[in-house]
Amino acid sequence: MMRCLRRSGSLITLVLLAALPVLAQEGEASPVDSPIGWIFRWLNFAIVFGAIAYLAWKKGGPYFRAQADEISQKIAEGARAREAAEQKRQEVQAKLANIESEIAAIRAESKRDAEAEAKRLRTLAREEAEKIERAAQAEMAAAERAARMELKVLAARMAVERAEALLRKELTPNSEAALFQTFVQELERSVN
Repeated sequence: MMRCLRRSGSLITLVLLAALPVLAQEGEASPVDSPIGWIFRWLNFAIVFGAIAYLAWKKGGPYFRAQADEISQKIAEGARAREAAEQKRQEVQAKLANIESEIAAIRAESKRDAEAEAKRLRTLAREEAEKIERAAQAEMAAAERAARMELKVLAARMAVERAEALLRKELTPNSEAALFQTFVQELERSVN
């Protein structure tokens, strides 16, 4: 409360001091142009300016300090944001710098993988071809055995037919009797 009274008193005093030159002009001709008028003008200006500066300092000081603190915080936040952005930019540049080597590594790896896959496929094809060849050889061997058996059967049948034909041709009733006689004689000898 006391503060408010002091300020009100200070304000009234300042207003009266500011109005003093106007009140002084009522009776005189033109004190404004006199040297004392100029001194009062400058004195009035200094008082008003001082009062405004005083009020700004006392009342506006915390406001301006708060503004200054807020501005400095925003500047600090901006600096941190700029540092974070700079760090991200450097990370991106590092990644971009390494991207060529990463691409080359990926290409080399994919080439190795493709070569390994091609080699695996060639090996698999070769193994399959060998299996097919072994199966074909086994099938041919079986076919050959079957053909030989068939050939033997055919040869035996032909031999029997030929022998039968020869026997029919050479066997006459006289030769049959002689052959029978020989057979019987051999049997008698073998029994004894």
